[in-house]
Amino acid sequence: MRIMGLDLGEKTIGVALSDPLGWTAQSIKVIKRDKNNKEREIKLLEELIQSHQVEKIVVGLPLNLNGTMGEQGRRALAFAARLRQFFKLPVDLWDERLSTVTAEKILLEADTSRKKRKQVIDKIAAAVILQGYLEALKNKEVNFS
Repeated sequence: MRIMGLDLGEKTIGVALSDPLGWTAQSIKVIKRDKNNKEREIKLLEELIQSHQVEKIVVGLPLNLNGTMGEQGRRALAFAARLRQFFKLPVDLWDERLSTVTAEKILLEADTSRKKRKQVIDKIAAAVILQGYLEALKNKEVNFS
């Protein structure tokens, strides 16, 4: 089963996909968001879902460090509900705390330029989110839908 991971931001959506066996996550794309054309991002996600035969979506849930949910978390919940309704696929939420920090560290260790980091950070964060989810599935740490 192929799973799609999403790092939802105000300006972009980072996208990652699992391999068909669900062992590894690979970053694939950054979708630029347009608040005046929300259907565009759904259409782009639909194309990816169909072309890669995605069967499940994981959306990063940005919680505060103390575990509470703020405005960004509520936006992620609403976005996940919209994806469920539109695609009729299971959509899980995954705690994404520090995923961007982890992605930044990965890119710094790879000696990626500041300009390049800015271009790819969101899709790397999506892969970090998805990989955490896949690890939990493999280790049966959590019971998912």
